[in-house]
Amino acid sequence: MARFDFIAVYMLTNQKRGTLYVGSTSDLPQRLAQHRSGKGSVFTGKYGLTRLIWFERHDRMTVARQRERRLKEWQRLWKIELIEAGNPDWEDLGGDLL
Repeated sequence: MARFDFIAVYMLTNQKRGTLYVGSTSDLPQRLAQHRSGKGSVFTGKYGLTRLIWFERHDRMTVARQRERRLKEWQRLWKIELIEAGNPDWEDLGGDLL
């Protein structure tokens, strides 16, 4: 059962300007741990996407899911610009969450 402790939309990668994954979750630290253990999704496991490079907190899961769907429709360049506006070096932001 979802805890709704840290509702967020997030992006993962394997390296700077590498493959991107957009997701949403009700508990970002738990979900990130799943991705890092290889149990997050087939796609993230296949490409080694474990670096949290962007996230956006939300108060409601419905809003987070809507935002996720919109971001998935964005062009890659727009996603890169969003990431680099807040994290220009593509540093892993997950260290403090786990």
